[in-house]
Amino acid sequence: MSINAEKLRSSGRIYDRDTQGLLDHFAIVRASRQPLYLTADEFDDILRWKLKTQYGRQQVRRRANTEEVIRVVTGAALTITHPDPDYELELRVGLLWTLRGVAVPVASAVLALVFPEDYGVIDFRNWRQVFGEEGSNFSITDYRRYLAELRRLAQELGWTVQEVDLAIWNID
Repeated sequence: MSINAEKLRSSGRIYDRDTQGLLDHFAIVRASRQPLYLTADEFDDILRWKLKTQYGRQQVRRRANTEEVIRVVTGAALTITHPDPDYELELRVGLLWTLRGVAVPVASAVLALVFPEDYGVIDFRNWRQVFGEEGSNFSITDYRRYLAELRRLAQELGWTVQEVDLAIWNID
């Protein structure tokens, strides 16, 4: 393993204006919108944030995701609960994966921005830092493994999972 709590602590928490703006927005949405769901514009904001220069790559495919489809699918993914957290993760990611242009990394971005205490964004850079190996085409099993390590570090540091995730991303 390449990363540890001491290395993260010494690098400090990272403040990113774009990320913080989205986190603040989704904190308000979580508190005020019942049942919880994302609008097409909010979903697009997450895609732009996660994909950056690759945003246009699957844009044509993503056009099939109408406002109604996005509201229904994200509503199910963000509100479903289960006593087994691994199965809950599988359900949430699996539901988000039904949206065109979404795989585990984008699904993880949705979860990390809406629930920063519990989720981080899986990414090949962070995977390399955490596990010392290259990663791509991430599966739900990979995401579960990655989250377990982020959650361990978050508990050790007293940070949110998303703060740990962002600090690791900044190191790479």
